[in-house]
Amino acid sequence: MNNISKNNNSQPANFPPSGGIKGGVFDVYSLWPIEPVKALGCRVWDKNGVEYLDFYGGHAVISIGHTHPVYVKAVQEQVEKIGFYSNSVQNSLQTELAEKLTQQSGYPDYSIFLCNSGAEANENALKLASFHTGKKRVIAFRESFHGRTSGAVAITDNPAIQAPFNTGHEITFVSLNDINTVTKELEKGDVAAVIIEGIQGVAGIFVPENEFLQQLEVVCKKHDAVLILDEIQSGYGRTGKFFAHQFANIRPDIITMAKGMGNGFPIGGILISPKFEAKKGMLGTTFGGNHLACAAAIAVLDVMKDESLIENAAEMGDYLRNELSKFGGIEEIRGRGLMLGIGLQADFFDVRNKLLFESHIFTGGAKNNVMRLLPPLSISKKEIDIFLKELKQYTTK
Repeated sequence: MNNISKNNNSQPANFPPSGGIKGGVFDVYSLWPIEPVKALGCRVWDKNGVEYLDFYGGHAVISIGHTHPVYVKAVQEQVEKIGFYSNSVQNSLQTELAEKLTQQSGYPDYSIFLCNSGAEANENALKLASFHTGKKRVIAFRESFHGRTSGAVAITDNPAIQAPFNTGHEITFVSLNDINTVTKELEKGDVAAVIIEGIQGVAGIFVPENEFLQQLEVVCKKHDAVLILDEIQSGYGRTGKFFAHQFANIRPDIITMAKGMGNGFPIGGILISPKFEAKKGMLGTTFGGNHLACAAAIAVLDVMKDESLIENAAEMGDYLRNELSKFGGIEEIRGRGLMLGIGLQADFFDVRNKLLFESHIFTGGAKNNVMRLLPPLSISKKEIDIFLKELKQYTTK
């Protein structure tokens, strides 16, 4: 597979479509007219046998590559034993996952609470912070995205996804990297937590300044506010470190995770500082940390370690960024590792559609005409070169 098959067909006239599948499925998604049915590594095939190069990773979810044999074997073997039982019984897979995750991430003294998704991870992080401090106001950042459940929506700077039910929370939004405003808000003494993304993804791949994160850690400690790092998209090796905040050499109180954690199997979690006291019943979930989810997550960590995927993310990210810097038609490149945003001079939607329907390459988008690249951490230089060759014809005048 040295290249991606191409055709001369342009995208459908009504693309992007205005709605999705009807007849039973609630019509809330705008769907690409493509149905993937098979995948391997960084490649995806649709039901018509067309092959695609995946530079989006299913929204940063595919960390170790599609259908990795170690991952497939682990899930298959686990489902043959036991797939699920509730958290009312012991589950040694949770202990194994916790030990491997805390060690590989550089947080061996932290505890873990397992759940099902990133939004749920953020909900539990906020709840834990409020339990710990006895306060309820939260500082979040403009352009942030933290999920679609009630508390997560409240701390997301997007009124379009807030139903009336989601309002009423005590949330203060401030600008990224504005330590003076954050400090003034913390000085009021009523802030339970400050939550910040390791890299703002939906906003267009904006990276918090290292100095800002270091100052944020200091002022949160001074004013007894819990510092929560949302690493749901930017974590799990995507930036070339296990977590994006580790570039700043800080240690947050709570770290939230999901997406790449299960390589497609739903799982989320929070890493919790030793300063928090666990009390029976304060957090809970039915499906979180079930046997299948843990088996999948353990396999992900094993593959990441054995195949040096974090190091590969750093190396391939540097190569991709360096080659992109030589292009015409690109205004800015932001991000770290394999979480990159490309500011285009040409219309992003037009470029993405051509990449998808003519070159058969999946890419993502963000605000402000930005192309978002989130390929599997196993991406190779050969696959990057294919992407670069195809992108160049659509961006260079």
